[in-house]
Amino acid sequence: MPVPLMVANWKMHKTVPEAVDLVQDLLPQIREVRDVEVAVAPPYTALHAVGKAIEGTPVELASQNMFWELEGAFTGEISPGMLRDLNCRYVILGHSERRQYFGDGDGEVARKVNTALVEGLVPILCVGETLGERDYGKTFEVVQRQVLSGLDGSVVDRGDELVIAYEPVWAIGTGKTSSPGAAQEVHSHIRGLVKSLLGEETGRDIRILYGGSVKPDNIDGLMAMDDIDGALVGGASLDAASFARIVRFKGM
Repeated sequence: MPVPLMVANWKMHKTVPEAVDLVQDLLPQIREVRDVEVAVAPPYTALHAVGKAIEGTPVELASQNMFWELEGAFTGEISPGMLRDLNCRYVILGHSERRQYFGDGDGEVARKVNTALVEGLVPILCVGETLGERDYGKTFEVVQRQVLSGLDGSVVDRGDELVIAYEPVWAIGTGKTSSPGAAQEVHSHIRGLVKSLLGEETGRDIRILYGGSVKPDNIDGLMAMDDIDGALVGGASLDAASFARIVRFKGM
């Protein structure tokens, strides 16, 4: 079984001092945790400072986005090389907020995923359906399209080179969460897709995270599912005690 991965996505929250305070508050609370990998994704402005604060700890640094070109006239964007300079290991790509507000379509997401893989970063490919798509019974269709298109042209040889996050859009920031059983059905579908694309062993080892109003009071049920390998946590990761409890889920 892959080692569970808990990722704190702080989104557009925290100044540099606030980000450093948060991670310094978090570290003592998860110091004794074993067999769970933790990553934090602060805003760009805090990547350097947070990276310094977690230096020498098991906590990994993640970026919330990345452009697909290595350099050039792309005002406002950030390259994989810039993220490597900051010792980022992970990069979140295709998050529903990027798709909804900034026009990141399947093709753009695929280019970003491919560049991240080639440049030695681990992409966290986000997929998930809207409420309307769910109500029309299109969950599996949408997720399949996003997984297949997101990995189009990419080469993944080992399970630790890629992470997929299932985040039903209707559950993000709403307080609504997919039931563990319903989430497991989608995760199992994703696992099957990845195995068919990348082979049985690689598909087995790739971690599939759940995202969407993950909280201390629902993490235990989610993590009891066979194909849920961790969580992509938004609002609950802005409080150190809350995120620490998620990292310390029961059954670890």
